[in-house]
Amino acid sequence: MHALHKLLLFQVLTSLGQNADGSRIIKGAIAPDDTYEFLVSLQKNEKHLCGGFLISEDFVLTAAHCSSEEPDRVVVGTHKLLNVGDENVRYIEKRYKHGSYYQVSGGYDIMLLKLTRKVAGNKKQIIALPSSNIHIQEKKTCHVAGWGKTETRGGVVDRLMVVDVSVINLNTCSESWVQWGGIPSNVICAGGYPSDKGFCQGDSGGPLVCDGIAVGVVSFNYNRTCDYPTKPNVYTEISKYLGWINNIIN
Repeated sequence: MHALHKLLLFQVLTSLGQNADGSRIIKGAIAPDDTYEFLVSLQKNEKHLCGGFLISEDFVLTAAHCSSEEPDRVVVGTHKLLNVGDENVRYIEKRYKHGSYYQVSGGYDIMLLKLTRKVAGNKKQIIALPSSNIHIQEKKTCHVAGWGKTETRGGVVDRLMVVDVSVINLNTCSESWVQWGGIPSNVICAGGYPSDKGFCQGDSGGPLVCDGIAVGVVSFNYNRTCDYPTKPNVYTEISKYLGWINNIIN
């Protein structure tokens, strides 16, 4: 079943086939070419579905809900999805979706992808993960990047976009979502309401980056409205899953 149709209230953020694949993030700017080299595009039939990011030479971290579209390859080392050569393509050997994941509103929205071939390059292509005891301050400015839509009915653009977002207090975030049952455990809220910046369809699986560290994975916003939603954006908190990640990688 199409990822966007699985939930009526929660909007998972895959970019599906021709539905604005490779378009942009909300209220963002074009990412400079020498930045965010760890970002990858998850694809099927050469169409962008989700984002992800390299945490080692042969493992990508992304969102579990991206598995519903069955991506078969990732594109690495480029910000322009219309300019992809063989050297930019790695195929997916195995997907490791968290065993407790069943739908995005239930949490555990995290997945690892093992690549068939390592990505050989500079250290900037791999992003660091947080420590288990990291504390992210409310109102801290972080960044999210992706090839997702720039507006609810946005068109196709192939350039990687980045936007700064502020971390939102979890109690405030949960209260904003209380009508729909609150938020799952082990998440971070940043961007979206009450700001006009954040992520949209196609940005799923990308990282929330604070001080050069990937602290969150893009999970969901509210309904299909990205310009702009009435609820904060929600990310899976990576620090809560370090044991799970290390068990698979090692």
